[in-house]
Amino acid sequence: MNAPGASNSICDVPGIRVGHAENHDLVTGASVILPEAPCVAAVDHRGGGIGARDTVLLGAGSAVPFVHGICLSGGSAYGLDAAGGVLHGMRQDGIGFAVKSEIVPIVPQAILFDLTAGGLKRWEHPPWWDLGLAAYRAATFETSSGNVGAGLGATAGRLKGGFGTASSVEEGLTVGAVAAANSVGDVVFSGTRTFRGWMLERNGELGGQLPPPSKSVESPVADATAGANTTLAVVATDAALTRDQAYRVAIMAQDGLALTTWPVHSPMDGDTVFVLSTGKHIVGDEAATLTRIGTMAAECVARAIMRGVYEAEPLAGYPAYRELF
Repeated sequence: MNAPGASNSICDVPGIRVGHAENHDLVTGASVILPEAPCVAAVDHRGGGIGARDTVLLGAGSAVPFVHGICLSGGSAYGLDAAGGVLHGMRQDGIGFAVKSEIVPIVPQAILFDLTAGGLKRWEHPPWWDLGLAAYRAATFETSSGNVGAGLGATAGRLKGGFGTASSVEEGLTVGAVAAANSVGDVVFSGTRTFRGWMLERNGELGGQLPPPSKSVESPVADATAGANTTLAVVATDAALTRDQAYRVAIMAQDGLALTTWPVHSPMDGDTVFVLSTGKHIVGDEAATLTRIGTMAAECVARAIMRGVYEAEPLAGYPAYRELF
């Protein structure tokens, strides 16, 4: 039986740091997930409105073997500047692949839409490059949940969304996840306080969930606008995975979205899951161990989504879970 790690966060995976930065006037932010050394990575896209940068480098046939970090940001297409700020910070610190006399960091990114979540949304200079650099500089071996980083302007159905994290440890393997929950779908059963993934709660992390009523009527989608919603997640594990194996874990980890959000993977969503393998723990029986890691990843993603919503504060007219329940 698995259990949460010491901090119940992605930082329970050795060597993983997380950084956040926010612009409260514009109600947007950025987050970075940084391994202590370049590591194997993969990505799985399931939404119909994806916004991403350099994720093609994680695909089959890519000559780039490792990444130096992952960036998540608000700002929709404008937010794709955030990875540039991260790259600048890494270059200053000498982090990246050597290419002749230069270094080139590899930091894939995915963005979510928060441009209508309150705030001024007017700028002389787009803030996301600066937010990416600030998040990189702020990275530590711990992270918080709620209205932080890429989760600041996030909304989840009819509730305020947010940035969440969770971890799981089983038989020497550690898996952790972060998620920025900004879904078009709802994360609670309509008319109840029960999260759709209530059965996965560990140690009261969601306030002590109760089963839903025997009958729960689903409500229509709150705001079905193409490209205006997304849940982003990053999974990290200390298992040594190949890129193909990491991709399989990313596919399985998408089930964490399906366990917590209805509807999911819609034309309106940009749902994306990254996987990082730090390679510290050699896996045994490939199929069985990979299945276990993927199952742990799906659970961690689900709990990270729910924790992001549970820890969020009300903002811009969106009520918070704990405000209501």
